[in-house]
Amino acid sequence: MVARTVNVVCPKCGSEQEGGIQCRNCFAVLADQKRIAARRGPRAQTDYTPARGRSGGVFRLIYRIFTWTSLAFLVLAVVLILRKSAPPQVPIDPQAAARLEMKLRESQSAAEAGQPHRLRLDTPELNAFLGANLALNGSPAPPGGAPSLPPAGAEPSIAEVQSSVKDVKINLLDDRVQAYVLFDFHGQDLSLLLEGRLGVENGYLRFEPTGGKLGSLPIPQATLESAVRRLLTSPENREKLGLSAEIGDIRIENGNIVIAYR
Repeated sequence: MVARTVNVVCPKCGSEQEGGIQCRNCFAVLADQKRIAARRGPRAQTDYTPARGRSGGVFRLIYRIFTWTSLAFLVLAVVLILRKSAPPQVPIDPQAAARLEMKLRESQSAAEAGQPHRLRLDTPELNAFLGANLALNGSPAPPGGAPSLPPAGAEPSIAEVQSSVKDVKINLLDDRVQAYVLFDFHGQDLSLLLEGRLGVENGYLRFEPTGGKLGSLPIPQATLESAVRRLLTSPENREKLGLSAEIGDIRIENGNIVIAYR
């Protein structure tokens, strides 16, 4: 390894030479200048090091802020999911079950006669039908309930998420349906609130979501539409959502569900 020589300048005559203790021209002492020149490299490096340290500290601070912010958002999301949303205010009508039974009998008679007709149900009547025909967790369907509605589709399967429905409430709002489902997920009660429009497309029930919440956490519209689309188009559920040939349309009008029969 070759030793590196350091040029020094004479403080008296200004001449420059490679090393040495004494100037070759005026014989002045050069020892102090030699030591100063030898320290120039380390000084430059020392001056630059703190700048790199400060830059690294800023990045570490930003990383910590990002980490704690992400953790805070995650905790908030879990809290909102576990916090059940309030169920919709469904009007209670003691005569709803009787009206439902009468309407279903009239619809059945018209269907047997081959007459096109419409079956119109309001919110209390629709919930009376669900209460009489849905066997919820711990609450089997009561015997002798209202007659079954002609097949118009099927409920989305929740076995995929290993949960069981404990309560269902439906509210009809103008041209939209609002569905509240309370279900058990691994021992924890969770709620799902969906709102959207019903329709029929190519003989299958169609649902266009306009909003939703998992617990108290709002579901982004893009995520909601993607989840509903996958649910409705999956082969398992596609078969269940097929409508009978007699049903021409299903929609919500003025707070009523209207089923049009051909």
